[in-house]
Amino acid sequence: MNGALRRPRALLLDFGGVLAETTRREGWSAALAKEVHAALARAGCRDLDVAAVETDIKAGVAADKCWKDAMSRPYAPPEMTHAAFWGDYVAADWPAPARQLVVAHATPLCKRMGELRQDRRTRPGIPELLDAAAAHGIPCAIVSNSLSGAVHRDYTAATGLAEKLAVEIYSDEVGVRKPNPEMIWIATRALGLDPGDVWYVGDNFDRDVVCGHRAGVGGNVLMVAKGTYDVPYEVRHRPDAVVDDGHGLLELLTGALEREDDTEGDA
Repeated sequence: MNGALRRPRALLLDFGGVLAETTRREGWSAALAKEVHAALARAGCRDLDVAAVETDIKAGVAADKCWKDAMSRPYAPPEMTHAAFWGDYVAADWPAPARQLVVAHATPLCKRMGELRQDRRTRPGIPELLDAAAAHGIPCAIVSNSLSGAVHRDYTAATGLAEKLAVEIYSDEVGVRKPNPEMIWIATRALGLDPGDVWYVGDNFDRDVVCGHRAGVGGNVLMVAKGTYDVPYEVRHRPDAVVDDGHGLLELLTGALEREDDTEGDA
Protein backbone atom coordinates (compact mmCIF):
# COMPACT_ATOMS: atom_id res chain seq x y z
CA MET A 1 0.00 0.00 0.00
CA ASN A 2 2.97 2.33 0.55
CA GLY A 3 3.05 4.10 -2.77
CA ALA A 4 5.54 6.55 -4.25
CA LEU A 5 4.40 9.70 -2.48
CA ARG A 6 5.97 12.93 -3.62
CA ARG A 7 7.97 15.11 -1.27
CA PRO A 8 5.74 17.02 1.14
CA ARG A 9 6.18 20.70 1.85
CA ALA A 10 4.96 20.07 5.41
CA LEU A 11 4.07 17.19 7.71
CA LEU A 12 0.85 17.37 9.75
CA LEU A 13 0.83 14.89 12.63
CA ASP A 14 -1.86 13.69 14.99
CA PHE A 15 -0.90 13.88 18.67
CA GLY A 16 -2.22 10.72 20.34
CA GLY A 17 -1.10 7.61 18.49
CA VAL A 18 1.40 9.45 16.26
CA LEU A 19 3.49 11.99 18.17
CA ALA A 20 2.87 10.23 21.48
CA GLU A 21 1.35 7.03 22.77
CA THR A 22 -0.98 7.22 25.75
CA THR A 23 -1.62 4.82 28.61
CA ARG A 24 -4.65 4.96 30.88
CA ARG A 25 -3.84 5.53 34.55
CA GLU A 26 -5.50 3.35 37.14
CA GLY A 27 -7.55 5.27 39.68
CA TRP A 28 -7.73 8.48 37.67
CA SER A 29 -11.51 8.85 38.04
CA ALA A 30 -11.36 8.42 41.82
CA ALA A 31 -8.62 11.03 42.08
CA LEU A 32 -10.56 13.51 39.94
CA ALA A 33 -13.80 12.84 41.81
CA LYS A 34 -12.06 13.57 45.11
CA GLU A 35 -10.84 16.93 43.82
CA VAL A 36 -14.22 17.87 42.33
CA HIS A 37 -16.05 16.83 45.50
CA ALA A 38 -13.72 18.96 47.61
CA ALA A 39 -14.36 21.97 45.35
CA LEU A 40 -18.12 21.45 45.61
CA ALA A 41 -17.90 21.18 49.39
CA ARG A 42 -15.90 24.40 49.64
CA ALA A 43 -18.65 26.13 47.66
CA GLY A 44 -21.32 24.75 49.99
CA CYS A 45 -22.61 22.11 47.57
CA ARG A 46 -22.95 19.04 49.80
CA ASP A 47 -25.69 17.01 48.10
CA LEU A 48 -23.28 14.64 46.32
CA ASP A 49 -20.83 12.20 47.87
CA VAL A 50 -17.51 11.26 46.27
CA ALA A 51 -18.86 7.98 44.91
CA ALA A 52 -21.70 9.75 43.08
CA VAL A 53 -19.29 12.28 41.58
CA GLU A 54 -17.01 9.50 40.33
CA THR A 55 -19.93 7.53 38.87
CA ASP A 56 -21.05 10.57 36.89
CA ILE A 57 -17.53 11.40 35.70
CA LYS A 58 -17.14 7.87 34.33
CA ALA A 59 -20.61 8.05 32.77
CA GLY A 60 -19.72 11.36 31.15
CA VAL A 61 -16.53 9.93 29.66
CA ALA A 62 -18.42 6.90 28.31
CA ALA A 63 -21.12 9.09 26.77
CA ASP A 64 -18.47 11.35 25.27
CA LYS A 65 -16.84 8.34 23.61
CA CYS A 66 -20.15 7.38 22.01
CA TRP A 67 -20.59 10.97 20.82
CA LYS A 68 -17.09 11.00 19.31
CA ASP A 69 -17.82 7.80 17.38
CA ALA A 70 -21.02 9.35 16.03
CA MET A 71 -19.26 12.61 15.15
CA SER A 72 -16.73 10.85 12.95
CA ARG A 73 -19.52 10.30 10.44
CA PRO A 74 -20.74 13.87 9.58
CA TYR A 75 -18.78 15.93 7.06
CA ALA A 76 -18.02 18.91 9.32
CA PRO A 77 -18.52 18.05 13.00
CA PRO A 78 -18.01 20.65 15.74
CA GLU A 79 -16.01 19.90 18.88
CA MET A 80 -17.55 19.30 22.28
CA THR A 81 -17.18 22.40 24.46
CA HIS A 82 -15.72 22.13 27.94
CA ALA A 83 -18.95 23.50 29.39
CA ALA A 84 -21.08 20.96 27.53
CA PHE A 85 -18.92 18.08 28.69
CA TRP A 86 -19.25 19.00 32.36
CA GLY A 87 -22.74 20.49 32.29
CA ASP A 88 -24.46 17.95 30.03
CA TYR A 89 -22.39 14.78 30.18
CA VAL A 90 -21.19 14.72 33.77
CA ALA A 91 -23.45 16.94 35.87
CA ALA A 92 -26.76 16.71 34.00
CA ASP A 93 -28.65 15.48 37.08
CA TRP A 94 -26.74 17.37 39.75
CA PRO A 95 -28.39 20.11 41.81
CA ALA A 96 -28.26 23.42 39.94
CA PRO A 97 -25.59 25.06 42.13
CA ALA A 98 -23.24 22.07 41.72
CA ARG A 99 -23.81 21.94 37.97
CA GLN A 100 -23.26 25.67 37.63
CA LEU A 101 -20.00 25.42 39.56
CA VAL A 102 -18.42 22.77 37.33
CA VAL A 103 -19.63 24.56 34.19
CA ALA A 104 -17.98 27.76 35.41
CA HIS A 105 -14.70 25.86 35.91
CA ALA A 106 -15.08 23.52 32.95
CA THR A 107 -11.86 24.48 31.16
CA PRO A 108 -9.47 23.85 34.08
CA LEU A 109 -11.47 20.72 34.97
CA CYS A 110 -11.01 19.33 31.45
CA LYS A 111 -7.29 20.01 31.70
CA ARG A 112 -7.07 18.38 35.11
CA MET A 113 -8.91 15.33 33.82
CA GLY A 114 -6.42 15.03 30.96
CA GLU A 115 -3.50 15.29 33.37
CA LEU A 116 -4.87 12.61 35.67
CA ARG A 117 -6.30 10.25 33.09
CA GLN A 118 -3.30 9.34 30.94
CA ASP A 119 0.45 8.98 30.83
CA ARG A 120 2.17 10.00 27.59
CA ARG A 121 5.37 8.88 25.90
CA THR A 122 6.87 10.06 22.63
CA ARG A 123 6.59 7.37 19.99
CA PRO A 124 9.80 5.77 18.69
CA GLY A 125 11.41 7.62 15.80
CA ILE A 126 9.46 10.86 16.20
CA PRO A 127 12.38 13.04 17.39
CA GLU A 128 14.50 11.73 14.50
CA LEU A 129 11.67 12.38 12.06
CA LEU A 130 11.23 15.97 13.23
CA ASP A 131 14.97 16.62 13.01
CA ALA A 132 15.20 15.15 9.51
CA ALA A 133 12.22 17.19 8.33
CA ALA A 134 13.77 20.37 9.73
CA ALA A 135 17.05 19.60 8.00
CA HIS A 136 15.20 19.54 4.67
CA GLY A 137 13.15 22.66 5.34
CA ILE A 138 9.91 20.76 5.90
CA PRO A 139 7.86 22.26 8.77
CA CYS A 140 5.94 19.93 11.05
CA ALA A 141 2.63 20.67 12.79
CA ILE A 142 0.18 18.98 15.11
CA VAL A 143 -3.46 18.56 14.05
CA SER A 144 -5.30 16.73 16.80
CA ASN A 145 -8.70 16.18 18.35
CA SER A 146 -8.56 16.93 22.05
CA LEU A 147 -10.85 17.79 24.93
CA SER A 148 -7.95 19.80 26.35
CA GLY A 149 -5.23 20.84 23.95
CA ALA A 150 -3.53 22.59 26.87
CA VAL A 151 -2.49 19.16 28.21
CA HIS A 152 -0.80 18.33 24.89
CA ARG A 153 0.87 21.73 24.74
CA ASP A 154 2.30 21.12 28.19
CA TYR A 155 3.69 17.80 26.97
CA THR A 156 5.31 19.19 23.83
CA ALA A 157 6.82 22.03 25.86
CA ALA A 158 8.14 19.71 28.61
CA THR A 159 9.70 17.28 26.13
CA GLY A 160 11.26 19.93 23.88
CA LEU A 161 9.09 18.86 20.94
CA ALA A 162 7.35 22.23 20.80
CA GLU A 163 10.58 23.77 19.52
CA LYS A 164 10.43 21.42 16.53
CA LEU A 165 6.80 22.22 15.65
CA ALA A 166 5.70 25.12 13.47
CA VAL A 167 2.13 25.15 14.78
CA GLU A 168 -0.17 23.09 17.02
CA ILE A 169 -3.88 22.86 16.16
CA TYR A 170 -6.22 21.32 18.77
CA SER A 171 -9.92 20.81 18.25
CA ASP A 172 -11.11 22.25 21.56
CA GLU A 173 -9.27 25.49 20.76
CA VAL A 174 -10.66 25.91 17.23
CA GLY A 175 -14.18 24.52 17.80
CA VAL A 176 -14.18 21.80 15.12
CA ARG A 177 -12.96 18.20 15.18
CA LYS A 178 -11.69 15.65 12.67
CA PRO A 179 -12.88 14.37 10.25
CA ASN A 180 -13.94 17.97 9.64
CA PRO A 181 -11.44 18.99 6.92
CA GLU A 182 -11.28 22.47 8.42
CA MET A 183 -8.89 21.04 11.04
CA ILE A 184 -6.29 20.38 8.33
CA TRP A 185 -7.11 23.57 6.43
CA ILE A 186 -6.49 25.67 9.55
CA ALA A 187 -2.99 24.21 9.69
CA THR A 188 -2.27 24.61 5.97
CA ARG A 189 -3.45 28.23 6.04
CA ALA A 190 -1.17 28.90 9.01
CA LEU A 191 1.74 27.40 7.05
CA GLY A 192 0.81 29.20 3.83
CA LEU A 193 0.51 25.93 1.91
CA ASP A 194 -2.01 24.13 -0.25
CA PRO A 195 -3.43 20.90 1.30
CA GLY A 196 -2.22 19.00 -1.76
CA ASP A 197 1.37 19.84 -0.79
CA VAL A 198 1.29 18.27 2.69
CA TRP A 199 1.18 14.83 4.25
CA TYR A 200 -1.26 14.17 7.02
CA VAL A 201 -0.41 11.36 9.46
CA GLY A 202 -3.05 9.91 11.80
CA ASP A 203 -3.64 6.67 13.65
CA ASN A 204 -7.23 5.77 12.82
CA PHE A 205 -9.53 5.41 9.85
CA ASP A 206 -12.79 7.13 10.80
CA ARG A 207 -11.27 10.39 12.04
CA ASP A 208 -7.87 10.66 10.37
CA VAL A 209 -7.92 8.88 7.02
CA VAL A 210 -11.35 10.32 6.28
CA CYS A 211 -10.21 13.81 7.30
CA GLY A 212 -7.16 13.63 5.05
CA HIS A 213 -9.33 12.50 2.15
CA ARG A 214 -11.86 15.28 2.68
CA ALA A 215 -9.14 17.91 3.02
CA GLY A 216 -7.39 16.80 -0.18
CA VAL A 217 -3.95 16.19 1.28
CA GLY A 218 -1.10 15.11 -0.97
CA GLY A 219 -0.19 12.17 1.25
CA ASN A 220 -2.67 10.44 3.55
CA VAL A 221 -0.59 8.30 5.93
CA LEU A 222 -1.82 5.90 8.62
CA MET A 223 0.47 5.16 11.56
CA VAL A 224 -0.59 1.98 13.35
CA ALA A 225 -1.37 2.39 17.06
CA LYS A 226 -3.17 0.28 19.64
CA GLY A 227 -6.67 1.37 18.58
CA THR A 228 -6.15 1.73 14.83
CA TYR A 229 -8.28 -1.21 13.74
CA ASP A 230 -10.95 -0.72 16.41
CA VAL A 231 -13.30 1.16 14.07
CA PRO A 232 -16.91 2.01 15.02
CA TYR A 233 -18.18 1.24 11.50
CA GLU A 234 -16.86 0.47 8.04
CA VAL A 235 -14.85 3.25 6.41
CA ARG A 236 -14.44 3.16 2.63
CA HIS A 237 -11.45 5.49 2.36
CA ARG A 238 -7.97 3.98 2.57
CA PRO A 239 -4.62 5.63 3.29
CA ASP A 240 -1.92 6.18 0.69
CA ALA A 241 0.64 4.54 2.99
CA VAL A 242 0.79 2.67 6.31
CA VAL A 243 3.72 2.87 8.75
CA ASP A 244 4.36 1.27 12.12
CA ASP A 245 5.96 4.19 13.98
CA GLY A 246 8.10 7.29 13.59
CA HIS A 247 10.95 5.26 12.13
CA GLY A 248 8.62 3.96 9.42
CA LEU A 249 7.41 7.48 8.68
CA LEU A 250 11.01 8.71 8.45
CA GLU A 251 11.76 5.92 5.98
CA LEU A 252 8.73 6.95 3.90
CA LEU A 253 9.87 10.58 3.94
CA THR A 254 13.45 9.64 3.09
CA GLY A 255 12.23 7.66 0.10
CA ALA A 256 10.26 10.65 -1.18
CA LEU A 257 13.27 12.93 -0.77
CA GLU A 258 15.58 10.50 -2.58
CA ARG A 259 13.15 10.15 -5.49
CA GLU A 260 13.04 13.92 -5.81
CA ASP A 261 16.85 14.10 -5.83
CA ASP A 262 17.00 11.39 -8.50
CA THR A 263 14.47 13.23 -10.64
CA GLU A 264 16.38 16.51 -10.35
CA GLY A 265 19.59 14.70 -11.21
CA ASP A 266 18.04 13.32 -14.39
CA ALA A 267 16.70 16.70 -15.45
